[in-house]
Amino acid sequence: MTSLDTLRSIVGESNVLAGDRIEESYKHDESLTTPAAAPDFVVRPASTAQVSRLLAFANEHRIAVTVRGAGTGLSGGATPRSGGILLSFERMNRIVEIDEANHVAVVEPGVTLGELDAETGKRGLVYPIFPGENSATLGGNVATNAGGMRAVKYGVTRNQVLGLEAVLPNGEVIHTGGKFVKVSSGYDLTQLLVGSEGTLAVVTRITVKLYPRLPLWSTVLAPFRSLAEVTRAVPALVMSGTGPLLVEYIDKLTMMGITGFTGISLGVPDQVRDAAEAYLLLVVEGRDEAAIGRDVESLGAICAEQGAIDVFVLPSAAATALVDAREKSFWVGKRMGLTDIIDVVVPRASIPDYMDRVRAIAERHDTLISGCGHAGDGNVHLGIFQSDPEKRDAVMRELLRAGVTLGGAVSAEHGIGHAKKRYLSELEDPTKLMLMKGIKNVFDPNGILSPGVLFD
Repeated sequence: MTSLDTLRSIVGESNVLAGDRIEESYKHDESLTTPAAAPDFVVRPASTAQVSRLLAFANEHRIAVTVRGAGTGLSGGATPRSGGILLSFERMNRIVEIDEANHVAVVEPGVTLGELDAETGKRGLVYPIFPGENSATLGGNVATNAGGMRAVKYGVTRNQVLGLEAVLPNGEVIHTGGKFVKVSSGYDLTQLLVGSEGTLAVVTRITVKLYPRLPLWSTVLAPFRSLAEVTRAVPALVMSGTGPLLVEYIDKLTMMGITGFTGISLGVPDQVRDAAEAYLLLVVEGRDEAAIGRDVESLGAICAEQGAIDVFVLPSAAATALVDAREKSFWVGKRMGLTDIIDVVVPRASIPDYMDRVRAIAERHDTLISGCGHAGDGNVHLGIFQSDPEKRDAVMRELLRAGVTLGGAVSAEHGIGHAKKRYLSELEDPTKLMLMKGIKNVFDPNGILSPGVLFD
C-alpha cells in the first residue's frame, strides 16, 4: 500500500490532496521572508483518532509533518516541508462546549477567533485574545502563544489556556490540565506545549478561560511630538489604576498609512497632526458610564502631564475603525512595500532606550523603520523597508540584538518559525538552546514534527 493509499484509508479520499490539487495557499503562511514549499500531501483529519493514526504512520516512515491552522502566522511556522505532510485543521473546527458555570470554552484547534467570539458573545462572555486577525485559529494561537493589544489587561494565550489534548509523534494521546485554574502536580505540560510552535506534539483540543463581556468602552487618542515622549508616558498610564484595555503606540508613518488606507477621519486638526510624531491609543472598558468617564479623564490628564499636544476622546465609530485598522497594520505595511517585521519585547521601562537604538540603527543603515506596538507590555512591532537583502539582514540582527541586550527577547507573540531561527541561535543562551533541543528529542526523537522550526 502506498503512502497515498494509507492516508486516504485514515481520513477519506477527498481529504487527501496531492499534486495539482494542492492549492497555493497551503504552501506558505504570511511570513515575508520564508519561501513557499509544496508538501507531498495535504491531509485534513476530522478527529483526534485520525490525527493519532496519521502521526503514527508518519513517525514509522520518518515523514515530516507540519501543522496548519488558518495560515495567518508571520514567521513561517506553517510553511510545509517539501516531501512531507501538511496536516490542516480546517475540518476540526467545532466549539465542543461553552461551560458558563466554570467560565471556560472547549474547542478544537481549527476554531477561529471570530467564531469563538460570536458564540461567547451570545452568553455575555469573551475570550480576550485578539492578535489582529479574527480568522486566526485557536490552535495557531496556542502554537505561538499569541498576544495582541488586549494583553496589557488580560495577558497572552499562555495565561488563558487551562488544558490541552495533544497527540505525540508516536500517536499516543495525552491530556494536560483541565477546567481548573491552578495545579501543582508535577511538570506543567500545558504550558510547555503553549508556544512550542508544533514541534513537540499536535494539539487537538483546547480548554480556555472566558471572562464577562463588558458592554461599555471609550477610546482616547493622544498625539505627542516625539516617540520618546510617548514611551515615557506609558509607565504612568499603566500605574494609574484605571486598568486600560489597550495601551498602544502608533508612529506617524504608520498612522498616515492606516488612516489613508481606510479613510478614517479622527477629527485631529491639521496643525496637531503636522506636529505629532507619534500617538498613544488608549481604551478603557466597564459597565458604568460614570466610572469610564472618570477613567478617561484620568488618562487624559496623565497624557497632558507627560507632554501630549492634545487629547481626543474619539467617537465610537471612529474609535472602532481605528482599533480595527491598528490591528491590521501589517496588511497596510505589505501594500506599502514592507520587507520584514519584528515583534521584539523589552521591559516596559526600557522602551525609550530601545527606540533610541532603533533610530540610530535606521540612520546607520539608511533604512526606513516604522512601527506601532503594545506599549503597555513592552512589545514593539517594527516594519523594515529595505530592499537590499544584506542590509536588511544586518538591520534585523542589530534590532534584535538591541532588544535582547536590554533584557528582552527575539519574539513576543509571532513566534520564531523558520523566519527568525538564525537570529535565535545567535542571540539566545546556548545552554537554553541545548535544553530546548533536549526537550524536542524527548517528545519527537525522530524529528518529524515541524522540522526546521525554532532550530535546525
